[in-house]
Amino acid sequence: MTELGDLRASYDRVADAYVGMQAGDLGAHPWLRAALAAFAEEVRDLGPVLDVGCGPGQVSAHLAGLGVDVSGVDLSPRMVEHARSAHPQLRFEVASATELGPAPGSLGGVLAWWSLFHLPRASVASVLAVLAEALVPGGQLAWGTHVGDGEVQRTDAYGVEGVGWTTYLWQPQEMASVLAGAGLEPVVELRLPPLWRARPQALLVGRRPR
Repeated sequence: MTELGDLRASYDRVADAYVGMQAGDLGAHPWLRAALAAFAEEVRDLGPVLDVGCGPGQVSAHLAGLGVDVSGVDLSPRMVEHARSAHPQLRFEVASATELGPAPGSLGGVLAWWSLFHLPRASVASVLAVLAEALVPGGQLAWGTHVGDGEVQRTDAYGVEGVGWTTYLWQPQEMASVLAGAGLEPVVELRLPPLWRARPQALLVGRRPR
C-alpha cells in the first residue's frame, strides 16, 4: 500500500472513535472559535470556502453557521461518511489535499485546520501554493498545525491501535515562510500552549494581495 493509502486506511480505522470522543470539538476552545469568527467575517462575502481535511465536518458546520458558503474534502471515506451524516445540508467529497486543483481565483477562503501535518514539508508547500493561487484577491488561507521540530511516528491514535502515520512538526517562522512563498501576505498568527493537545500549536492566516 502507498503512504497515502496507509494514511487513508488509518483514518478510516480511527474515524468512529474520533467521532465518538468528539475529537476536534470547538466547545472548549473560545480562542479557536474567535479565530474562525474573524476568518468568516473576512471571507464570507468573497466567495466559497474549501475546508481541506475536513474530517467529520464539525468545523465546516461551524463556518456554515457563521454565514460561510463552505464545502469540505477529506482523504478518508469513513470521515466523509460521518460528515455527510451529521451535516447533510453541506457538501463533502473524498479527495486528497495533494490532488486538489481548484481554479485560480475561485475561492474566497481556504481552511487547513490541523489537516496537513501528515504531509512532508515539500508537499505541504506545494499544496498551499495551489490553494493560494485559487484565492480571489483579498481571500485568506488559515493553516493550523503542531509546533515543534522533526517528526513523530504514530502506531496508535484516539485509543485505536494499528494506525500508521507520521506527524511532521513545524515552527511558526517556517509556516510564515511557506505562506510567503505561496504569495500570501501575513494577517495573523495565533500560538497556543500545550494545554489542549500534547504539544504547542500554531494557527497562521495569510491573504492574497488585493
